[in-house]
Amino acid sequence: MSNSKLSPNSVAFTAMAVEYCHTLENVLDFEKEEFVQRMLKLLPRIYISATDIAELPFEENFFAESFLEETAYNVVKDNIARLLADDDIYLEVFIEDMKYSDTPLSASIAENLADIYQPLYNLVAGVKDATNEAANEVIANCKADFDSYWGQTLCNVLRALHSLRFNPDINNFYK
Repeated sequence: MSNSKLSPNSVAFTAMAVEYCHTLENVLDFEKEEFVQRMLKLLPRIYISATDIAELPFEENFFAESFLEETAYNVVKDNIARLLADDDIYLEVFIEDMKYSDTPLSASIAENLADIYQPLYNLVAGVKDATNEAANEVIANCKADFDSYWGQTLCNVLRALHSLRFNPDINNFYK
């Protein structure tokens, strides 16, 4: 890969990642309603930004460094769970194990958001001081992970947040 500059879509995606990480790192500065609304606006923009990235070639042997420590991941997850309280758990239908289950499976909004936080944090940290070539590798790796894993997680948690915000049978905090 040549030392090409970052595309505008890659820059936009990285900016969305920065905003998302900043929001989750400061989750306790928000009221529950404000946080839910913020996620409902931010997640679709991240999805669009990720899908707007052209397929970037990357080396199969490329090792994307993980910058996020487990402790930091858990702090973010636990703070979101604390803010959402009883509204954190939702019934999930897009879990692979669902087709084998006779009972509903639950998922955690906090864990889903933290699962999205992890690759986006690694993206932001990975491109921070990188050359354009290395930044393109990091972005390509994050995009591949979006395609295979966290893009579906984003859609799932967006559905749960939408239901939390707009379904009066589930919540009372918007009345």
